[in-house]
Amino acid sequence: MPDRQSRGHQHAEAEFVLSGADLLYWRRKREQWRLLAERSPDDATADYLHRYFEPIARALDSLEKALAGLGLIDDALALDLRKPQNYFHRVWSTAFRAADLADAGIEEKSEYSDTCSAEDTDPEQDVV
Repeated sequence: MPDRQSRGHQHAEAEFVLSGADLLYWRRKREQWRLLAERSPDDATADYLHRYFEPIARALDSLEKALAGLGLIDDALALDLRKPQNYFHRVWSTAFRAADLADAGIEEKSEYSDTCSAEDTDPEQDVV
């Protein structure tokens, strides 16, 4: 049975939301993760990193599609958080549950769904 602290963490994850104001931040994070995976010492580590961040990448892709569908993608991409903001603007106030965004991206083929995973390879196999 999960302890009280882990139940609270699970609840927080379930209630985590993303808005258009989050788009640029998470795009930068995704780029950082990709660079980290590219610089990993071996393919198994790179595959692990891609798998680990795949749900977040799916949620971000779905957020972009949702914002585009609402006509907010340009506003979200033009947002400069260094300037004063109108927090009542739709790009801030229209939010989506991150879990729903990630689930929406499952039906679509992931960018990394065709990558080889560490479980699929024999560590003794010679790399050509």
